Amino acid sequence: MKKTLLYGLPLALAALAAGIWIAQARYAPRMPTASAVAGLWQLGFPDTHGHEQALSQWRGQIVVLNFWASWCAPCREEIPDFVALRTQFRAKGVEFVGIAIDNTANVTQFMQRVPISYPILIGEGAAHSLSRRLGNSSGALPYTIVLDRDGRIVLRHLGRLPRATLENALHEIGV
Repeated sequence: MKKTLLYGLPLALAALAAGIWIAQARYAPRMPTASAVAGLWQLGFPDTHGHEQALSQWRGQIVVLNFWASWCAPCREEIPDFVALRTQFRAKGVEFVGIAIDNTANVTQFMQRVPISYPILIGEGAAHSLSRRLGNSSGALPYTIVLDRDGRIVLRHLGRLPRATLENALHEIGV
């Protein structure tokens, strides 16, 4: 029994470490190509009222671009932080933009329960493809990128984005 533990425990720990490493390598956000980022500004999506919104209207600002869905628990959990941080940093040229990988009816119903003060666009399947082109190789949600005033990605984050991580990223780019 002691021998099994003596040899089995290090083996189990090594297997766990290997599994974590493989998961990180497979699912970690990748740096998108320059053409994918440049193409971002050519796109537009409808807002919750059906009006097309060009992403280029936020070019030159610091943009926190969040891919989310109303059915995604971690997405819903980070929204109050985004609302608060938008209020805090809006005057300094920071804009939050949510692109829902969802349909208008679901998003509108969700926003009746949870008010969101930043622009929400309806991307459905096209937003899912965009998320992948912008580095989200796994296609999981939420996925957030932060673009500086020059349109360079300064943060890519898969999963619920901790408020402190986002605040640090914004401070590092001079906000």
